[in-house]
Amino acid sequence: MTTPNTEPQESPWHSCSIDAALTRQCTASEGLSKQDAAERLASGGPNLIQQAQGRSWYKRLVDQFNNILMLILVAAAVASLLLGHVLDAAAIVGVVVIIALIGFLQEGKAEQALQSIRNMLSPQANVLRDGHRSTVPAESIVPGDIVLIESGDRVPADLRLIETRRFCTDEAALTGESVPVEKQTSPVAADADLADRSSMAYASTMVVQGTAKGLVVATGRHSEIGKISELLRGVEQLKTPLLRQLDRAGRLLAIFILGAAGLTALLGTLIHGQPVAQMFMAAVGLAVAAIPEGLPAIVTIGLALGVQSMAKQNAIIRRLPAVETLGSISTIFSDKTGTLTRNEMTAQAIWLADTRYAIDGIGFAPEGNFHQLDADGNRQKDRTNVNEDAALSHFLRVATLCNDAELVHKEGLFSIHGDPTEGALIVAAEKAGIEVQSLREDHPRLDAIPFESEHKYMATVHTIDKKRHVLVKGAPDRLLEMCSQMRDESGTSPLENSVWEERIDVLSSRGLRVLAIAEVLATSEQPLEHETLQQGLTLLGIIGLLDPPREEAIQAVEQCLAAGIRPVMITGDHAATAKAIAKQLGFSQTERAVTGREIEAMSDAELEDIIVEVDVFARASPEHKLRLVKAMQARGGVCAMTGDGVNDGPALKRADVGVAMGIQGTEAAKEAAEMVLADDNFATIVKAIKEGRKVYDNIRKTITFILPTNGAQGLAIMLAVLAGSTLPVTPLQALWVNMVVAITLGLALAFEHGEADLMERQPRDPNAALLDMFLLWRVVFVSILLLAGVFGIFSWLLAQGESIALARSGAVNMLVTGSAAYLINSRFLIASTCSLNGIFGSRPVWCAIGLVMLLQLAFTYLPFMQLIFASEGLRITHWLAIVLASITIYLIIEIEKVFLRRRG
Repeated sequence: MTTPNTEPQESPWHSCSIDAALTRQCTASEGLSKQDAAERLASGGPNLIQQAQGRSWYKRLVDQFNNILMLILVAAAVASLLLGHVLDAAAIVGVVVIIALIGFLQEGKAEQALQSIRNMLSPQANVLRDGHRSTVPAESIVPGDIVLIESGDRVPADLRLIETRRFCTDEAALTGESVPVEKQTSPVAADADLADRSSMAYASTMVVQGTAKGLVVATGRHSEIGKISELLRGVEQLKTPLLRQLDRAGRLLAIFILGAAGLTALLGTLIHGQPVAQMFMAAVGLAVAAIPEGLPAIVTIGLALGVQSMAKQNAIIRRLPAVETLGSISTIFSDKTGTLTRNEMTAQAIWLADTRYAIDGIGFAPEGNFHQLDADGNRQKDRTNVNEDAALSHFLRVATLCNDAELVHKEGLFSIHGDPTEGALIVAAEKAGIEVQSLREDHPRLDAIPFESEHKYMATVHTIDKKRHVLVKGAPDRLLEMCSQMRDESGTSPLENSVWEERIDVLSSRGLRVLAIAEVLATSEQPLEHETLQQGLTLLGIIGLLDPPREEAIQAVEQCLAAGIRPVMITGDHAATAKAIAKQLGFSQTERAVTGREIEAMSDAELEDIIVEVDVFARASPEHKLRLVKAMQARGGVCAMTGDGVNDGPALKRADVGVAMGIQGTEAAKEAAEMVLADDNFATIVKAIKEGRKVYDNIRKTITFILPTNGAQGLAIMLAVLAGSTLPVTPLQALWVNMVVAITLGLALAFEHGEADLMERQPRDPNAALLDMFLLWRVVFVSILLLAGVFGIFSWLLAQGESIALARSGAVNMLVTGSAAYLINSRFLIASTCSLNGIFGSRPVWCAIGLVMLLQLAFTYLPFMQLIFASEGLRITHWLAIVLASITIYLIIEIEKVFLRRRG
């Protein structure tokens, strides 16, 4: 193995010549061999910087008590101890610790889930290995590697630049410099400041323009970013708007509960003359009974389950609030290529000035023939020999040279390294028998202007027939503006724009993406500039590329429309192409496509008017995306926006949910987004929205389920004190009910599958209160039902001459069993559960009911539990009465649902 020189040198890397740097790293401009790279990785370690650590376990445990509801319980335990109620105090502390442990364990699982999902976003890098371009995980890069980077990439390691083309990086993360820095390859002074080392590109900085090739000189902790201990993004906090809303509700609830407890104790003392200490313990019991201390942990695990479920469906959530927002999405702005379509570009047609050709084959396999078309558009039977057709051969050679993609054949499969659109041109050239690698070696690239969305073309310089040629490939409407003549059988002729525009429309109306190819002789050896290409080019022809819609995207569009979600296509393609694809996908408003130029001509008010009438925006740039999002939000819409380029960042950040592409997306786009699609598939967005709706639905169900249990206990104690009667449930028993309900029944609803009509509802209003009037009514209604059941069983047992301890055991079991019955009601908030599926369709629900009943049997019959909680064993007749009362509660709630459904 050849070992690179990693020791400090007298001459820093930025002041080394390119040849000296390559020599020091024992490599060449073609890159390392795979074996050499593997050996260097084994000896030098991965290209990683120490990640910020999440909260320590003890900090996470202590944080469980940083909650006013839990603090009230701790205060109640202390007060009970001071009053000599040692058993009560010990039990309260025990239950508080158990609830804290549940929250501690669940948050730990949630943070681990988020971290594992974040690891799925491990950045990739393009390197040269064995002379060929390949994509590898950034952590496997080693000193001596040759890395290829372009606009939108995050620089994966410290690089000594050896080739640059209009290359600029944003070094704000390293130097604080907010203006992009222009880079070049010449050495700079050895004592140059970090911000002035223009021959270097540093790890973690972002490429904002151009392309470059660089030699890796430092990785991981040896890089500049590693030396200054710049920590990569740490574990995301689990505080979302929903949890903050629950915190606020918890504080209000605490004030109300304390007020009610204090007032109840005061009235019990003044009206009924009860001892102060006894009334204080009654107040403690009311507070303990009414506080839903397990709720925050249950909501947190519900969100974490949603994140994990989405990740399994290729939607990777980077920020937890996106889980909530997804349920409110009303508009999805989506790119076309690769998201709504398969991103399997195949060249189907080539039209030159005098002849037209059809190309066989689909996909990236270079298998298929060329057939010339007659005047009526019918293909000739005999295939065209491209080598004998000078115009067609030249067209394909230019398309190959002005191109960065490579066709890769591995394990019997063909794939593209690079942009699939460019890859389709390479496949077409291979079908024509052109040796791509030999052609590029015979005509090396001398200069280039990389493709940028604002310019809509790419240009390269090559020596062909001993003359410098500028080759240009790009959007046909843009190239028509730049061309003044066309290549035909006679040589060249004046360009007939109207004829070519008609041809572009014909191909576009078939759903083909159209590119134009042009060239011009270079007038000098000066560096290539945009200004020199704006006129005087010679058009060679156009090529139509097929990218068929994804079948699953067609179904997803249908689902969107049924769910009140409007899909909107934003594409750089021709308007006719966009409309044709939109119709195939089933978009609802495809009569008109608005172009980028039309958007630029509109005022904000005009755009806000048109945004709800048009589903297709063509020839649009990233800047237009931002205006479209703002216009839709001004109309009250909640938007998801897809993007993959560095310039999509502002629109992704502005959108309510920015969605980056995991395959084609740049690191800049992923950083700006809340969600990353691992498969770049529109259908995955719709699945994530469905999951987001389900998560929010389940959280509402959980809250609606838990609060009545607490409400019934609190009301039972309050009414008993105010009536001057015996408490039906002691503070310890109330705490027991809270605990067993929280760790069993409360968790079950988080695992519920979405209801059948989940994607038939209109999007949720993001400003709607979590506890709306319906949920408040349900909480009060069910609290009263459970209260009636508890008092009914308690009073009935006392009337039968049973002891207070046995009557209280009956009341506690009535409360838990009634809650179990209500759990089945809660599976559907409005829809009926009176069916086999409604009652028995959830395994988690019945597992929770089975577990809670085992705990209740232990509570009722085990001697040590009877000692702690002052319970007594019930007889079979008592259980029958409890079950009958619970079924009655279940049926009354189902009858209430009938009335709610009739009212709409």
